Amino acid sequence: MKFKVLGAGLAGVEAAWQIAERGYKVQLYEMKPIKRSPAHKTDLFAELVCSNSLKASRLDSAAGLLKEEMARLGSVTVPVARECAVPAGGALAVDRDIFSSKITEKIKSHKNIEIINQVVETIDTDDDTITIVATGPLTDGTLAESISNLTGDYLSFYDAAAPIVTADSVDMSKAFGASRYDRGGEDDYINCPFNKEEYENFISELVNAQGAVVHDFDVYEGCMPIEKLAKRGLDAPRFGPMKPVGLVDPRTGHRPWACVQLRRENDKGTMFNLVGFQTNLRFGEQKRVFSMIPGLENAEFVRYGVMHRNSFIDSPRLLNKNFSLRANHNIFFAGQITGVEGYMESASSGIIAGINAVRYAEGKPSFVLNNDTMMGALSEYISDESVKNFQPMGANFGVLPPIEPKIRDKRERYMALSNRALTSLEKSMENLK
Repeated sequence: MKFKVLGAGLAGVEAAWQIAERGYKVQLYEMKPIKRSPAHKTDLFAELVCSNSLKASRLDSAAGLLKEEMARLGSVTVPVARECAVPAGGALAVDRDIFSSKITEKIKSHKNIEIINQVVETIDTDDDTITIVATGPLTDGTLAESISNLTGDYLSFYDAAAPIVTADSVDMSKAFGASRYDRGGEDDYINCPFNKEEYENFISELVNAQGAVVHDFDVYEGCMPIEKLAKRGLDAPRFGPMKPVGLVDPRTGHRPWACVQLRRENDKGTMFNLVGFQTNLRFGEQKRVFSMIPGLENAEFVRYGVMHRNSFIDSPRLLNKNFSLRANHNIFFAGQITGVEGYMESASSGIIAGINAVRYAEGKPSFVLNNDTMMGALSEYISDESVKNFQPMGANFGVLPPIEPKIRDKRERYMALSNRALTSLEKSMENLK
């Protein structure tokens, strides 16, 4: 039996790693450097595009639980992320270049992984080949047509990335360093505080700025462009990415009316991204409007926000819980193309697909986690035929069965959910030994 993995993003490298670590040869197909998607800038594997944050690292958080489950299942991305983390309060943020470089090195040096740089145009349906499609949300062209022949129509949405500025161009006489509720160091985030007048002027210019695309898009809620959010109401950003809670402006001694947070982009702290400021504004408009943010009047933008097309299949109709096609069990899908939303969510699906590709080849039952684990709950969500109007889903405690009797304190409840999940995971892992 031959193993093929299409795409060397986070899901693809995890899938290939799981197969290779089980002693099987696997071919990992990657179109870079022959071709790049509109969102990618380097030829490295597991390239991070939208943000450098892998979300919360605390075990009493959904994102933290997901990463711990992945680590226990032999993830390749989680240990590397922890090695090259940069200060980000309670979040796990990484130096993008170091992260992708280390992943690329580990994958290329594995004796069981063969890298094939090729633009794949068709999906192999031979009975003697197991294929994992992890080509990402920007899959297009002939390959997209080949996938459509297997899956039917795509569901599409649009995703937006935030701008990045240089640290030394931020006016620190107006901005200040701090994490919310003092969780982390002063260097983790730069905060740009607004008073009420500054905020209202900013929102007025933001909602009237010219976008790069003239028609409206069906944008996933988690990547809502800041200008579209602002059009929902004057205070919408102030209760979203511009919320001031947990922050005190040292100049006034009070909480600001609103605040834009800048998160460290690299280990050296030379670049920061505007948290929650995914945008579809024209570059000139981004420069004009975002320079109204206190402290960013003379900011140097090293990357402007961009918007790109994302596509995902109708997974509840098409996929089993082990991420294989119901109509063809030797073809698996993994990553954002399945409708999991987020870097680590994509990587986790690659782990499940890789493990089960091997088990299918060996004639063993699928490795399926219970829905009281985060990975199991996400796997169930993308394969639940009762789901209507399927939309991308990221890790959250709402997908887990509730704890009974209910624990009133939220932090205690979340910790109890995490502990239950890890106990369940350990029991399920006995089947892998």
